[in-house]
Amino acid sequence: MDLEFRTARREDVPVIVGLINDDPVSAARPSSREPDYYAAFEAVDADPRNELIVVEADGEVVGTMQLTYIPGLSRKGGERAQIEAVRVAVPHRNRGIGREMMRWAVERARERGCALVQLTSDKARTEAHRFYGALGFTASHEGFKLGL
Repeated sequence: MDLEFRTARREDVPVIVGLINDDPVSAARPSSREPDYYAAFEAVDADPRNELIVVEADGEVVGTMQLTYIPGLSRKGGERAQIEAVRVAVPHRNRGIGREMMRWAVERARERGCALVQLTSDKARTEAHRFYGALGFTASHEGFKLGL
């Protein structure tokens, strides 16, 4: 399957939101306000340290992810690449798309000169944990969140 990786466009927002919400963990997340996906898209799109990516096969969006580049003094001043919201459309899962997406994201970070690629995964996503482990990621830290 030939995959095309590209920067998301405004017209991709409904498909991206569908991919993100077509997930029991995401669907169960509480929200204290109405979502404004287009405002969020505009903010990500305008920020040079963020890339919202869609993956197409035969002209159809089959996956999405967001890459955020984080500068910092730790890691000897090396920039980090944070991979978030990795989703593959249900009918296209188990075809190697997720693996290719992660390979692409790591290579993108390497080309940018990042010192580290990191991601978080909900504790309920045990299959995703195995997937990331098989790709060489290690569960090296404990993450904490505080909803606002």
